[in-house]
Amino acid sequence: MTEPERKPKGTRKGFTTGACSAAAAAAAMQGLLDGRVPDIIECLLPNGDTVLFQIQEGFIENGIAHAVVEKDAGDDPDCTHQARLTADVCWLEQPNTVLLKGGAGVGQVTRAGLGLPIGEAAINPVPRKNIEHNIRLIAAEALQTRGVQVTISVPDGEIMAKKTLNYRLGILGGISILGTTGIVHPYSTAAFRASVVQGVEVAANQGQKTVVLTTGGRTEKFVIRELPELDESCFVQMGDFLTPAIDTANTCGIEQIIIGGMVGKLTKMAQGETITHAGRNPVNVELVADIARAAGAPEAVCLAIAEQETARYASECMEELGLEYEFHVELAKRVIATLENRYPKRFKIAVLVCDFDGNKLAEAGR
Repeated sequence: MTEPERKPKGTRKGFTTGACSAAAAAAAMQGLLDGRVPDIIECLLPNGDTVLFQIQEGFIENGIAHAVVEKDAGDDPDCTHQARLTADVCWLEQPNTVLLKGGAGVGQVTRAGLGLPIGEAAINPVPRKNIEHNIRLIAAEALQTRGVQVTISVPDGEIMAKKTLNYRLGILGGISILGTTGIVHPYSTAAFRASVVQGVEVAANQGQKTVVLTTGGRTEKFVIRELPELDESCFVQMGDFLTPAIDTANTCGIEQIIIGGMVGKLTKMAQGETITHAGRNPVNVELVADIARAAGAPEAVCLAIAEQETARYASECMEELGLEYEFHVELAKRVIATLENRYPKRFKIAVLVCDFDGNKLAEAGR
């Protein structure tokens, strides 16, 4: 059994909304059995770890046991940090039943593609199983003759949800209860990657044949302006996760890929990077120089570009030469060629390019 560890800033792990919900439910269940909600509860996480959680608020009133666990997200920047995951547990007449419901602040599923029925609370499958598993561990004997109802709620969850992209996935009215391991890793790339995959899957399950992949908030606003005819479910912020996004689109039967990006990330795509993070491989400045050459830049400028470290420098040079449009069209074409080589005859691919203020520079493939 382990307790949450305090580690240096930037490395400390935390706990998911799913783990905190399971702990709150376990505490409330223990309270319903004992007549008093405990101050500390032992909870089994989906990854097999056993963790002690502090109960912030526990009481029993009118046959309902109430418990709150305040989420500690560790050093992960998360809008649900310090959210009060709340469980209310009461008895049911049906033996061997654990009925899980979502209360205030927990979103409701309004679209297919999330692995949950439309109309259900947005409590993901792994947290659902984990909550029920902890309930059954504690109340195995009592459940032989009756059942329990567990209601998970999150005060101010609807406000927190406004800081997420839940609405794009069709989750309305609150946050999702998430977590496949129970642990939040600092600056979790795994969590972001999973959200990208899920976004593409939701688009496909809505019957969309096009997904628009963007590298961040500015590029997303840009392509939404450019493509007003598309449903909002088509737009997925992929960040640096180009290959997971397109591999998922390939699996889901998406027919058209539209990429919105700026010069740096697009250059990474053109050179064949599967993850476009700036801290991975450097920009291939020889490639950038070749793109400038194809756009009509003098050789002296191309040689200067090849001696620099950023694609943005090339963009600035081409703007001074009046070749900004030609350069970015050629860059977009190189991205398309790279992806068509990786996914031969699979997608119709287009690329839209914007500057650092979100203004359109060029496009190719449409």
